[in-house]
Amino acid sequence: MSIRNLLFIAIAGIIAACATSAPKPLPTPDRSPTPANTSTPTSIPAPASSPLPTVTPSPTPTPIPKPDIGVQGQFIGPDGDQGIEQAADLGVGWIKQQIDWNSIEYARGLYRWGEIDHLVAQAKARGLKILFSVARAPGFSRAEPVEEDGPPTDFTLFHDFMHALSTRYKGSVAAYELWNEPNLRREWRGFDLGAEKFVELIKQGAAGVREGDPDAIIISGAPGTTGIDDKVNAIDDRVYLREMTAAGVGDLVDAIGAHPYGAANPPDERAADGAHKASGFNRHPSFFFLDTLEDYHAILSEANINLPIWITEVGWPSIERFGSVNTTGWEYAREVTEADQATYLIRAMQLRRDRAWIGPLIIWNLNVAPLLGPGRPESAYGLLRPDGSRRPAYKQLRNSGE
Repeated sequence: MSIRNLLFIAIAGIIAACATSAPKPLPTPDRSPTPANTSTPTSIPAPASSPLPTVTPSPTPTPIPKPDIGVQGQFIGPDGDQGIEQAADLGVGWIKQQIDWNSIEYARGLYRWGEIDHLVAQAKARGLKILFSVARAPGFSRAEPVEEDGPPTDFTLFHDFMHALSTRYKGSVAAYELWNEPNLRREWRGFDLGAEKFVELIKQGAAGVREGDPDAIIISGAPGTTGIDDKVNAIDDRVYLREMTAAGVGDLVDAIGAHPYGAANPPDERAADGAHKASGFNRHPSFFFLDTLEDYHAILSEANINLPIWITEVGWPSIERFGSVNTTGWEYAREVTEADQATYLIRAMQLRRDRAWIGPLIIWNLNVAPLLGPGRPESAYGLLRPDGSRRPAYKQLRNSGE
């Protein structure tokens, strides 16, 4: 997940407010869209705020191992080592780090590897498997302005970067997710939206990984669950996945990525249920954990693609104990308590276990809140509060098995 992904929320909110047909969800935080729904209340009170707890040392009992569960976070930079320690303390088997290609390859064929080298060494020392999600082509490779995110003009450049990356970390990085939420315009500047072109990019990236590290697992970049299907700002993720299968993605990768965010809806609920716990963001299947996974599985089965679905991002946001926060466009975070967040994550893990066609599950996110503070949507998804103290979700995850 990237720290910058929520910039699209305000734009999507304007689109949804001006539209006339329903449902019109916005896209969700970080590599997942923040839904917008005209029925969503904007004045739901936030859970009562209380003083933040004092940061305490790690509990002494050994955490329960969870080899197929992981956490995404910021494991690069000054706080990276602490994040890796916390991931190990949770007992998870995986960490996921977003690799911004544009921050590594600063000129054609010239790379800054130092911070990634350090991350890889620290994770290996603690027995953590690594998933790198790679996106954001560097400015030299694109016609668009540098500040706009998107793929390179020449897709063979992605091949070359993935070859360099996978060669350097052969045997040390277990999996690569190729791109992120390409059905959203904010992630795919420079080309018209469409899965056929995205699969061309995957073909190049996958070939680079196969040459650099044949044993690495390759995952297709997950579509964003948005509910928008205007073909300009977004393509509905189900529509997009069908386009991906028609373009031959099943022959290129080892797993299909998914971001089954649930807004404020519990993981067991379905869009078709007669009643919902949350007061909004509940009219479209894009806002339901199980609907997304079951729909993706059906789409793959229809295409005779027998690949596992990897949940490369999932989470529920809560602003409890965050104080005064502007949640315009993601009001549903006011309807999730910290206790709900913990319960929903553990239940999602249990639902995954009951479905053999689901691969590892990566939680978004571990440690963004201490880096960004309480005013950012990404922080609300965190297992840590802005002061670094552990939320109930951290504690329950640590003491839970798969």
